[in-house]
Parts: sequence; structure tokens; C-alpha cells
Amino acid sequence: MFGEFDGMGYVVSFLIHLPRPLHVGPLIPRSMKTRLLLIASFFLNSCAAQTFSEAMDEAMETHGVMGMSALVICDGEIGEAYYGGLRNYENDWPVDEATRYRIASISKSVTAMGCMKLVESSVLDLDLDISEYLPFDVSNPNHPDATITLRMLLSHTSSVQDGYGYSPFLTATYQSTNNLPSLGELLEPTGTWYTSNMYRTEAPGTHFAYSNLNFGLVATVMEAAAGLRFDVLIDELIFQPMGLGCSYDVGALEGIENLAALYRNQGGWVAQADQFNGVSPGSPELAAYTPGSNGSRFAPQGGLRSSAAELYELMAVLFNGGVASHGNAVLAPETVEAMLTEHWTYDGSNGNNYYNLFNSWGLGIQRVTNTAMGDIVFPELQMYGHPGEAYGLISDWYFDPVTKDGVIFLTNGAWNGYSFGNNSAFYTLEEDVFAAGEEALDCTADVATAGATSALIAPNFGRPGEEIACHGTGTMLWQDALGKTVAQTPAQRGCVIPTLPAGSYFIRIEGQKTVRFTVL
Repeated sequence: MFGEFDGMGYVVSFLIHLPRPLHVGPLIPRSMKTRLLLIASFFLNSCAAQTFSEAMDEAMETHGVMGMSALVICDGEIGEAYYGGLRNYENDWPVDEATRYRIASISKSVTAMGCMKLVESSVLDLDLDISEYLPFDVSNPNHPDATITLRMLLSHTSSVQDGYGYSPFLTATYQSTNNLPSLGELLEPTGTWYTSNMYRTEAPGTHFAYSNLNFGLVATVMEAAAGLRFDVLIDELIFQPMGLGCSYDVGALEGIENLAALYRNQGGWVAQADQFNGVSPGSPELAAYTPGSNGSRFAPQGGLRSSAAELYELMAVLFNGGVASHGNAVLAPETVEAMLTEHWTYDGSNGNNYYNLFNSWGLGIQRVTNTAMGDIVFPELQMYGHPGEAYGLISDWYFDPVTKDGVIFLTNGAWNGYSFGNNSAFYTLEEDVFAAGEEALDCTADVATAGATSALIAPNFGRPGEEIACHGTGTMLWQDALGKTVAQTPAQRGCVIPTLPAGSYFIRIEGQKTVRFTVL
């Protein structure tokens, strides 16, 4: 629930998520030009009309879903977990917490985490011409003097795109056992698979065009700089330190029987990918492969096999400022901040926003803008993450780094395919999962409770520089949209509202939940 303030002031709302809000009075009258109000939503009933599991059962039946894993993250912890349907139709094997999926484009965000680990250790430079790392040139012939950088690849502004040559090149890559074709054969004008539309007409760094090839290049640059195959490198950089068993190499997975096959209805359920029936395909024989020539072989754009629980662990690194849930530092805080920072935002003409789905981008991370009929996940939260879709699967991985709320969703097929959403750019199945997930976020019922660090902010408080009518002990942290603390005040009577520049902020009361507000 939001209030408006005419003039220099704040628009404020509590981030309280319970099923049935009660509007407890009018919003700020336009005549109130000298006051700041904190408009709170209070709730009478902490019991959902329908449990999350019941909502997921209904969604599976409505959409004819083969199998599904779904998690709701509440204040950094898994608040709800649902596993339903079959991971393997032919063997009647059910989905459970160990089920892994080929998660499609969510893989790009994990690839970006590995890339940024090399950046923070100075092995890679985000703004260096990537041709400096590679044994071939990557240069847009329409703009021969413009450099293409990792920053551009990670934000899909490189001008590289999935031209006509990309699909046959990728097929040749996957079918090769030892002599993999070099990406230079796709991206250099003299290459075997090169086509004139491998590069856009816009200059590098100026136009957003979502491209799988961008991340094939990211992986190849990582290999060239580190001297290791991408699948081995990402394991050493991210998965091993976190104790995760997920992998870009399906043959390296332990418990191959836990891998979900991906299905479409083609006159009946027909497996499209990963139907191994419990028998590992083994790892590729690539003894002659030279790292830095074609990282696309390891599907950095979409080939990570992961469970929902493993995706939660990877998500936790980003909403904990680089620290894993078990306490180990995986990325530096400034690395996470760089990934979540705006690097491109749609202005109506500077890119393809894919029917309103992609309106802002960081480095390997979609920045959700809550645009009407567009990229809406939990509309009250500032979400970051990535969607995925391939071979009958759809997937979602979104979180708010300040509230540490989020949703993870994986499905391996739907009988009637997927229908465009009624209220957003997502599919109707995704909308149903998001709605149930948002309703399940009832872990934030109390802004403050009794205790040593409790604090209660009265509904009315003054302009910047005035005192808040606040009672309690502890510390109030005033944080920006990325969770960086910009001011601290004692959670007690006499605490002064800090003066802040325009933007979105949160008040985090130590040991409690957050309050969202905006400086106009």
C-alpha cells in the first residue's frame, strides 16, 4: 500500500506479506505538503486461504504439468518447498528434492558468477577488448573500430547475435568428439559458419539484443584466460567451494537417475532432452581440445543441471553479498553489487525488450522493473534473476537482495505447452506460481516484536532532519536498493530521519523485517 507526497519527501510502504491486507485509512491527502507519513498495511488473518502446496497441486492439474519443483524464499531461508509429478515418465520416477533439471538460461547467471570471480581476482578485465584474450578476432564489421568487451557480453549489448550460422555451428560443436570447431569459424568473416547477420548494425555497447552466443563467448574468454575447460573451471571457481554437485557436464553428475527428462506433448509425452533412464552418458572425450577455442561445447548459456535446492544456494550468494549460506565467501560484495547494478535499461528504442519481458539488465542478471503487463514477479519487491526455457522446460530464479525473499521454479513439461500471461510477460503457469509464492510470504507478519532489539515506528513522522516517533532499542539501518547501508540511527525515541538523495531505500530494523520507502 503506497502513499504519495507532493514536494520533496518520501513515499513509504511496509513490506509485509500476509494473505489478506486491510486498508486502514486513506492515503496521504494532497493538502499535506509538509509532513511525511509512513503508510502501513496491517493484517487480520495470518492463515492463507490456500496453502502453497495446494496451489501448486492446482497449477499442475490446470496446466497439465509433467513434474515441478518450486521453492519460496522468505528472509533468506526456504519457507516453502514443493515437489510434484514425474521426473521420468517412462519409469514413473517422481520429482523430489534431489531432482535436477537442465535449467536453461538461468545457467547464464551462474556462468556470470564464474566470470566475475575471475574479474575480481584480476584474471579478466570487464572492459578490455575480448580479442586480446582469444586466438581469433571478435569485431563487428559494421563498426570495425569499436571494441567488444566482457561487460557488453554479460549485459547483452555486444552487438553479437545468434545469426543464421549459429545453429549449424552449435550442432557441429556438440557432435564433435575431439576436433571441435573454433568460435572463430563462426565469428570471423572468413569462417566456415560465418553469416552476415552474426553482428547487428548497431554499435557495440549501444543496443540490447538477448543472445545465447554472448555466453558462449564469455565461457571461451574465461577458458583462454585461465587455461582450463569451462566445465572444469566453473566447478573449481563456484561449485566445489560451495559443496554443490550441480554441473555443466551431465556425465559428471552423481545420481544420474535423479536427472529429470524434459518433455513435450507430441501426440503423447515425448522426451526432448536428458532421457538417460538412470545410465550416465559419460563425460566427453576432449583430450585434444584447446581451452579458449570454443567454450560453447559446455553449454554455458543453458546447460547447467541443478536441483532447486542447489539453485537456492547459488541465489543465497547474491542476496548475502557474496557469502554462501554456510558462511564461506564465494564472491566479494563489490562483485555482487556490480552484477546487480544497472548496465542497460530499455528506453523505447535502445534494444529488443522481448515483449516487455526484459526491461533492464545487470551483468548476467535480469533487473525486474515491475512494468505493467511486463516483467512482474512479486510486484512489491525489487527482484533480480533470470528465466529459462528449452526443450519443454521453463524455469525461474528471482530474488530481492534486500528483503532476501525470492522464488525458484522448475518444470520439465506441460501437456498443452505454455500460454502467454494475463497480467505480465510471463506464462500463465509462471503467474500462478508467482502469485502462490507471494501469498506464501507470510514470514514478515510483524515489523517489530518484543525483545532487546525491538522497535516500533509510529505511522506519522516528520521530514528529513526531524525526529521519528520510534520506541525500542537496537539499530535502524537505512539502506539503498542494493542493500548498502547509507545511514544508521538508534531505534529509539529521538532518532533523526537522515537526508538522502532521490531513490529507493529500505529501513532495516536490526533483527526485524524491512520497510520500503522512496525519496522523491
